[in-house]
Amino acid sequence: MPKDPSREAHFPAIEKRYGEKMSYWFKVMKEIKDEKYPQQIAHLRENYGFSQAHANALVMYSRGSTSSRRHDTPADYYKTIHPKQATTLRKIFKVIQTKYPKTELVIAWNQPMLKLGDDYIFGGSCSKNHITIAPWSTDVLDAFRDKMDHLKVNKKTIVIPSDWKVEEKLILDMVKARIAETK
Repeated sequence: MPKDPSREAHFPAIEKRYGEKMSYWFKVMKEIKDEKYPQQIAHLRENYGFSQAHANALVMYSRGSTSSRRHDTPADYYKTIHPKQATTLRKIFKVIQTKYPKTELVIAWNQPMLKLGDDYIFGGSCSKNHITIAPWSTDVLDAFRDKMDHLKVNKKTIVIPSDWKVEEKLILDMVKARIAETK
């Protein structure tokens, strides 16, 4: 799991970097409470020099979201996506974990990810009309790019249909290359 997902985890850095106690920033947020999210973010960035991460933490906390964590387990994540997508993602992770049983399926960045020790090996996330998968390495992605002309391959990710017939050999070859890269 990445660092502390609570919004408050950003508060010490906000106080230090921007020179005011959180009580001051809560007053600022009170003054712009009726603005929409993008305007609140822009206000903090333009008037106080906030980073995107710090602005987001303060705005979201002020709106009642105390944590960026949305899912505790992969099962929780699967409940929030289309059943067809959940079936496809489960199959992808099962294929990998059958071949590499020491991998661990975790939630990181609110998405299911496979780890081997401290290294992320493979991940997936769902959008409305597709699934995005990633072998956590642009080098691995580039090595297999020619085997994926039928898929949309971005700089760091691969876009697959929600009902993709899992190409087990492709997935396992990418994971094998990623694991070799981490050693």
